[in-house]
Amino acid sequence: MTKTLVTGAAGFIGYHVCKRLLERGDEVVGLDNLNDYYDVGLKQDRLKQLEPATGFRFVKCSLEDRETMERLFADERFDTVIHVAAQAGVRYSLANPHAYIDSNIVGFMNVLEGCRHNGVKHLVYASSSSVYGANTLMPFSVHHNVDHPISLYAATKKANELMAHTYASLYGLACTGLRFFTVYGPWGRPDMAYFSFTKAILEGRQIDVFNQGRMQRDFTYIDDIVEGVVRVADTPPLPNPAWDSATSDPGSSYAPYRIYNIGNNSPVELLYFIKTLERCLGKTARKNLLPMQAGDLPSTCADVDDLIRDMGFAPSTPLEEGIGRFVEWYRTYFNI
Repeated sequence: MTKTLVTGAAGFIGYHVCKRLLERGDEVVGLDNLNDYYDVGLKQDRLKQLEPATGFRFVKCSLEDRETMERLFADERFDTVIHVAAQAGVRYSLANPHAYIDSNIVGFMNVLEGCRHNGVKHLVYASSSSVYGANTLMPFSVHHNVDHPISLYAATKKANELMAHTYASLYGLACTGLRFFTVYGPWGRPDMAYFSFTKAILEGRQIDVFNQGRMQRDFTYIDDIVEGVVRVADTPPLPNPAWDSATSDPGSSYAPYRIYNIGNNSPVELLYFIKTLERCLGKTARKNLLPMQAGDLPSTCADVDDLIRDMGFAPSTPLEEGIGRFVEWYRTYFNI
């Protein structure tokens, strides 16, 4: 039996990862600080789905609480750590930048140190498609340079990748970073556009649509994300013997370190996404078309060739199917 720490266990992705691991019989310790960035009730309801499961224990703790994190790692001796806790959101990083340094930098340092000193065999951590920043070459590849982030959120995720490589190089800690592309689905985050759009449309309120709706996103269904996370967690990276400092491929290393994109490789325009949501809801959206907002990427598209080659998997859930499942969950959860 594998003993796994999942940080952000009450969050959207963390909850689904915990559920999947528990279903296959793993021992899971879920960590979360249950902060009020969005509805704490939703986070607690996710935990209620997990707590009856054999093999699950919950620990309430903030990543930046160094003393508690040190005790947790020393006491539990995890085999694997799946780190998906973070201060999320591009737009919130414009208003509250310190929250991103505390959670995403200081907190990640505590995770790395816990892994280093306590025999963790593999650290899998969430990065983001946001790291591609000013890149315009599509599809985004893990072999592209990503040195020009355009939001502090993206900068902290890029920093995580650099910090992880340092620990892989210095201490031989196997580290895999996963760049997620616009994750959606049941039990999702209320701050995400698809969730807030659904609420507004059902209530007859106007929705704000940035960049006149012309932005493109590689929407990726939650079950595909979880499948990728679990496959990667089961496959610690080895050093790449072909790595060459002359070309300095960012996606691998002479150290036990890898980066993968997890995206649907099928970007859709935001206006089409809204039409799909309208069809599933049976209601028309009142759209307030606005200019591009600072920190947003105009388009995202994931190159998943490395994921296919190494894990034998690529996300494939069609948008229409995924949105339909989300709307069904939303109506049930909110009793609509």
